[in-house]
Amino acid sequence: IMATTVGETAADYLNRDLNFGLTVTSLVMAGLLAVVLVIQVRAERYTPWLYWLAVVLISVVGTLITDNMVDHFGIPLQAATIGFAIALSATFAAWFLSEKTLSIHSIYTRKRELFYWLAILFTFALGTAAGDLTAEGLQLGYGLSALMFAGIIAAMTAAYYFLNLNAVLAFWIAYILTRPLGASFGDYLSQPVANGGLGLGATGTSVIFLGVILALVVYLTRTRRDVIAMK
Repeated sequence: IMATTVGETAADYLNRDLNFGLTVTSLVMAGLLAVVLVIQVRAERYTPWLYWLAVVLISVVGTLITDNMVDHFGIPLQAATIGFAIALSATFAAWFLSEKTLSIHSIYTRKRELFYWLAILFTFALGTAAGDLTAEGLQLGYGLSALMFAGIIAAMTAAYYFLNLNAVLAFWIAYILTRPLGASFGDYLSQPVANGGLGLGATGTSVIFLGVILALVVYLTRTRRDVIAMK
């Protein structure tokens, strides 16, 4: 959720606050992401700082993809949301047909990791489009939009614990929904009060959440609590 929020606010910060423009920001961030992903995929073991750097960068790029489609090419948010949902579904279908599993605990080959990162890219792009669609297109507002997605995630969590919802399905549904949740929450914090936000700005919101992410990465690096031993 925090990575998604950073993706939303950092993209706005680079594009608008620093006046890089959407095109330059997109090219620079895509280049950085490509370099980091090559290093990540070639890494022989899980390294928290490298993995989460890739996640943060892909969140920014995913946001920028949607922003380019909507702002530069005039594609409606409804069409962008549907398009990314189809692309994500196709990625999952190809992944499952090839590997017979979508479990993140089975990602120990380069091919599966590439499927994983492609799915993650589409979840971020979809999250930005869906979050903006509900908050702005449907005029629910950023706060209500965030609460709606949080409620659906809570429902999926309850279904997993009390109704025996498949673990892999529950994970991916919740994972996908954290994207529009983070996008809506990021806009709620950063947008001016007149637009329905809290007025913290893209800079302040990005700094706060990047700081929290950094603290968590340091914690995970020291404790290795997120490392699952291979059997």
